[in-house]
Amino acid sequence: MSGPATRGTATSGTATRSRRAFWIAGLVVTLVVAGFVSYYASAHPDGLEWAAGESGFADTARDSAVAGSPLADYGVEGVDDGRLSGGLAGVIGVAVTLVLAGGLTLVLRRRTGTADRD
Repeated sequence: MSGPATRGTATSGTATRSRRAFWIAGLVVTLVVAGFVSYYASAHPDGLEWAAGESGFADTARDSAVAGSPLADYGVEGVDDGRLSGGLAGVIGVAVTLVLAGGLTLVLRRRTGTADRD
């Protein structure tokens, strides 16, 4: 019973486990970077803010329309600890991105699958 069909099934199971382990490891690394490493990101302004400061018009800047949102300024509103606030914002951002990308993938996959059958 060690024919080609048996070997293909074993390889397929191993490939599925390997693929799943790869995605889980990627998710863990992403959450660690978003939750912990992001705290050590540069506190210096980005290039646009730097150029505005050098040109002398940085003081004329106004808050954006979403400045009062729960995740404004890379932190979670209501969390006083800066490290925890930034880490939570990163993890929430990763989760929202994955949900949106996964949902879009499912919608597009279903749409493509039905078009191929017609």
